[in-house]
Parts: sequence; C-alpha cells; structure tokens
Amino acid sequence: MDKNPITVAVDVDIIDLIPGYLENRWEDVHTIRSALKDGDFETIRRLGHSMKGSGGGYGLDPVTDMGSGLEEAAKAEDADAAWQWLEKLEGFLQRVKVVPG
Repeated sequence: MDKNPITVAVDVDIIDLIPGYLENRWEDVHTIRSALKDGDFETIRRLGHSMKGSGGGYGLDPVTDMGSGLEEAAKAEDADAAWQWLEKLEGFLQRVKVVPG
C-alpha cells in the first residue's frame, strides 16, 4: 500500500471544517464496511451519493469520485466493486494532508 501523503489544497475559508468532514468520512468507512457484511446496498448507495455530492464542495474531489463509485457499485449490488472503492476511500483518508490553497 502506498504510504506517500496526498496533499490537497483547500480554500482557507473552509479549512477549519475539513477535520470534521474527514472524521465523518471515517464514520462512513465503518458504516459501509458493516453494510457490506450485511448486504445492505441501500446504505452504501446513500452514503456514496452523499459523498459524491459533498466532496467537491470541500475541495476534496477524490471523495466525490469514490462516492460516485460506491453509489454505482451499490446500485449494481456489486460487493466486490464496493469493497474496492471502500479500500480506495480508506487509503485516501489515511494519506490525505490538507493545506491552505
């Protein structure tokens, strides 16, 4: 697994909101993992859709992309694809470093 940081520059007006946003995405990771184990694709779809809509607003376009992937995987009830998107999201959250932009 790549351990190099992913540096993302975000607007200084919202930088204080980013830690809380990222913490909420960690909660989503745990919820999605549980939903995958339970076969609850609706929860995965809903959370993916939410991330798709919110990531760009926080300057975190990768979250938007991963949310879209999760949403589409859930619509197709494709657990393998959902696991892959979840792993990408988790890797991003582990490595992201936010700087003022």
